[in-house]
Amino acid sequence: MRPDLATILARPIAHRGLHDAGRGVIENSVAAAEAAAASGYGIECDVQLTADGEAVVFHDEDLDRLTSATGLVAGRKAADLETIGLKGGDDKIPTLAAFLAFIAGRVPLVIEIKSLGDADFRLASRTVALAAAYDGPVALKSFDPVLMAHCRALGATCPLGLVGPAQPGGAPPRDRYDFLSWSIDELGAARAAHPAMPLMSWTVRSKPQHEFAASLGAQIVFETYRPGR
Repeated sequence: MRPDLATILARPIAHRGLHDAGRGVIENSVAAAEAAAASGYGIECDVQLTADGEAVVFHDEDLDRLTSATGLVAGRKAADLETIGLKGGDDKIPTLAAFLAFIAGRVPLVIEIKSLGDADFRLASRTVALAAAYDGPVALKSFDPVLMAHCRALGATCPLGLVGPAQPGGAPPRDRYDFLSWSIDELGAARAAHPAMPLMSWTVRSKPQHEFAASLGAQIVFETYRPGR
């Protein structure tokens, strides 16, 4: 295993940060990232493309669920999105550049690049560029194998992973990815197909699920459940 990937997989990873909406700590926010870092967990986050080609840390394609605004994230410029508050908390939508500057290498970061499956590589290209300039442990992953192939072609030096299991054409070729990020429900099948492949599993929400992942040598991306508590 690559040493940088070993560092990333050495501790549990908080899904979209250590968020808790009941306490005003919203998913993919700076506050959720700080809570994860303060607890010693790694951080998983999502990125979406803006109208002016920036990457922002946000899960959904549209703004409706998580903010009081409406419409597509891709329909607004980054400077506009940075002024939009996250519903239930004090944070606003951060750019990936600002998010990386805030984390500053304190804990490992796993970035999921969102995709519509339309071969639009702008978000991937921007994310690869920001990751290359980042001084800290970082990995990139996506459900979209075409997008990850683009990251590889760009010469991305950080670990690259495929999210599954919903992949056409059977099991992913081993030499195209540094790790797999697989659903806990189908983690056993992933381990059987790839006995030596580094694995992380999502989204782990209980101690039994954590123990199952550990039995297969997989790291976890967790939510609601707190590892070690």
